[in-house]
Amino acid sequence: MTTRTDFEPLGGSQPSDLDGPRLLVGTRKGAWVIAADGERRSWAITPPMFLGHIIQHAMLDPRDRTTLLAAARTGHLGPTVFRSTDFGQTWTEARVPPKFAADDAHGRTVRSVFWLTPGHADEPGSWYAGASPQGLFRTEDGGETWEPVAGWNDHPKWDTWAEWPDVEGTPDGSMLHSVNVDPRDRDHLYIGLSSGGVFESTDGGADWHPLNAGVAADFFPDPPPEFGHDPHCVRIHPAAPDRLYQQNHCGIYRLDRPDTRWTRIGEAMPASVGDIGFPIELHPRDPDTAWVFPMDGSDVWPRTSPDGCPAAYVTRDAGASWTRLDGGLPRRGWFTVKRQAMCVDGRDPVGVYFGTTSGEVWASADEGASWTCVAAHLPEIYSLESA
Repeated sequence: MTTRTDFEPLGGSQPSDLDGPRLLVGTRKGAWVIAADGERRSWAITPPMFLGHIIQHAMLDPRDRTTLLAAARTGHLGPTVFRSTDFGQTWTEARVPPKFAADDAHGRTVRSVFWLTPGHADEPGSWYAGASPQGLFRTEDGGETWEPVAGWNDHPKWDTWAEWPDVEGTPDGSMLHSVNVDPRDRDHLYIGLSSGGVFESTDGGADWHPLNAGVAADFFPDPPPEFGHDPHCVRIHPAAPDRLYQQNHCGIYRLDRPDTRWTRIGEAMPASVGDIGFPIELHPRDPDTAWVFPMDGSDVWPRTSPDGCPAAYVTRDAGASWTRLDGGLPRRGWFTVKRQAMCVDGRDPVGVYFGTTSGEVWASADEGASWTCVAAHLPEIYSLESA
């Protein structure tokens, strides 16, 4: 598959000015790249790639800064992964996409490749993919061929942990997401399961155990179980990997290893807003700073901004306090932000970005103090990653 990567101006920018961050946008109807100048004031956008196809997640390989992977669901190919080695000028479908073993004991079939994570820095070409139903897959050749991670997919407790058969009524289905690789140890992995919880492996995925102590599960009777929780997004801090953050169906949490008990840090959020949402993003250098984007967590779960008043929130003290960040955002907006649709760049000050279910991309070059809409009228945004 071939696509153009010429940039069309947005807000007066020109392609020659684009020496700033680039954003990979995955949507319900294709993918785009949005790029900024060095000051992150002017933006431009490519024509669409994979127009008409679902792009659940698109990621840049941080090890070579050129390779892109896109998790797609197409009308004729079904769930698959595409790879580009020239930053999106051309794409090739995986020769062997993620799939369960032919003799799978549970009769599972991949419905969607939902999440992509590059492997350890010492393992070029390695990636992990999370799927729906809740399977884990790995490639060692840059995405051309994928293999099931048998230690997870065939674990004797998998059907209990993953709540199989699948849960009915979840908008995106039950999926495995939030694959985190410890930057100090390639064999130390964390994953998140909707309707399952957080799980940890210390042997490269050969064995797993739940890691959910301290996390509320309001939909279960007391006391909370060992598993069955609903993490929405789990992040390991890249500079301080003993610290993890979690945006959960039942609040915002922090975990400081070697402790195994999560601490709820979202209770300092305003009561009128609550601490329910999907994404959580971390400052790349400061382990005390994290951003979230709350949504209405009332009984009917409308998945819109609380009271139609969108805002991000930031903590700079590891969750002891939170500050509302709504400068430049609409006073009224009935959208939310999906778990993969918020990201940061590595600049100073850090750029913070989010994409909405209403097809807008918002950017802040001052760590959330002020926001600018840099793209609008796109399809529903599923993922946003800084490149």
